[in-house]
Amino acid sequence: MAITIYNTFTRSLEAFEPFNPPKVGMYVCGPTVYDYTHVGHARTYVAFDVVKRFLAYKGFNVVYVQNITDVDDKIINRALKEGVEWRTIAEKYTRDYMEMLDKLHIEVDFHPKATLHVKEMVDFISKLVEAGFAYESNGSVYFDVDKFLNYGGLSKKVKGEEWSQEEAFLQEKRRPYDFALWKRAKPGEPYWESPWGFGRPGWHIECSVMSSYYLGATIDIHGGGADLIFPHHENEIAQSEARYGIRPWVKYWLHAGYLMIRGEKMSKSLGNIVSLKEVFDNYRPGALRLMLSLTHYRSTIDFSFDLLERYEKVYERVRRCVELLTRLASNSSPSFKVKDEELEVSRRLDDSLSGFLSSLETDFNGAKAAKHFHDIVSLSYNRIIESDNAELAVKALRVLRNVNNILAFLDDVLGARSLQGELVDKLVRIIVDLREVHRSRREYEIADKIREQLESIGVKLMDSRRGTTWIYC
Repeated sequence: MAITIYNTFTRSLEAFEPFNPPKVGMYVCGPTVYDYTHVGHARTYVAFDVVKRFLAYKGFNVVYVQNITDVDDKIINRALKEGVEWRTIAEKYTRDYMEMLDKLHIEVDFHPKATLHVKEMVDFISKLVEAGFAYESNGSVYFDVDKFLNYGGLSKKVKGEEWSQEEAFLQEKRRPYDFALWKRAKPGEPYWESPWGFGRPGWHIECSVMSSYYLGATIDIHGGGADLIFPHHENEIAQSEARYGIRPWVKYWLHAGYLMIRGEKMSKSLGNIVSLKEVFDNYRPGALRLMLSLTHYRSTIDFSFDLLERYEKVYERVRRCVELLTRLASNSSPSFKVKDEELEVSRRLDDSLSGFLSSLETDFNGAKAAKHFHDIVSLSYNRIIESDNAELAVKALRVLRNVNNILAFLDDVLGARSLQGELVDKLVRIIVDLREVHRSRREYEIADKIREQLESIGVKLMDSRRGTTWIYC
């Protein structure tokens, strides 16, 4: 089945056909690093990591670029407030951001910083000035929106009064809706040399420059949060298509939905920001990633710790399922007799995986894929683990491995067992067998003590009529 994507620019589902298949260039607007990374960031970046992983699963060669804005008014103001150098703020919160990405298993190929590409930005702006799309005013440079006839195509804002932006510069601009490409230096602010004097780049220009630096003059997928549609992405289109004379500069525009807190959009002005540091003090990153993955990326999420608590339980249920399947599969041996019920379960696993994948093929619909995901886990528990079927356990693990290649919420439990892991399993088996000896002698106090000691080091025993098994907590 062909992949279809909802393109914000056309407001419609379109067949996914990159400019130069199987290559896919994907650019997603990254953070301005002036504070701790929060769940709103995670909502967007998990969504696009799933997009990248799914496209790679389908055979595309994806190059994923995500910028880091490390010089900006917000960074400068935070530094002034704390009495430190602006670079100190940028470096502190960049480290936090990269740590949070690592915890969430988000993989980005290139993370360019704005400050390392100022030379390219100056060159880009100079080309726009030469072509008549930009003008200098009092040491700053502005994009002349009236010169770009297709402005408003992404946001569907069609009137000049809807385009007003950057009111702090109204006296310097020809029109209220022109936007800054280069800002002249103010006392105490960081600056770089340029043909127009000392200054620094505007916010919008950095994404056009860094995306083209790493991906070329056209991009297959450009993404970000829905709040960036106007003016940021609208301005990116204007300056990039004006610079390169190419239309469309971006083939598919994707935007992640808002993250709400108690029905209100998460924002610093409302004081309802939830940092990932706070979340990960009490919840596992895999649970948050699972919660964010099993929604439609364009939908609005009303975040709460109650919701995350539910996904923490789902995460633990899946993790335990994988542990049990792995142990069961280790006892598998080839069989030349296949029962009808085994064929049925095997087909249902295949059907659930197909449903999972086809859901993602239609605009990466994680919410629809969730049903098939839960079906795989339920089948594994109710028809495989309960019946002690080792061969079907191998099949279920293969299916779950395919799912985890895309959702990436579990750590190494679906990978090959290391020699060290096999040794631990054997040692636990010896202890469990010794415990069984004590139980057979009715020495329950000793057996309970063994259970307690194992649980204290993260090995949870589970007794059933078929014997004792365990999971690592």
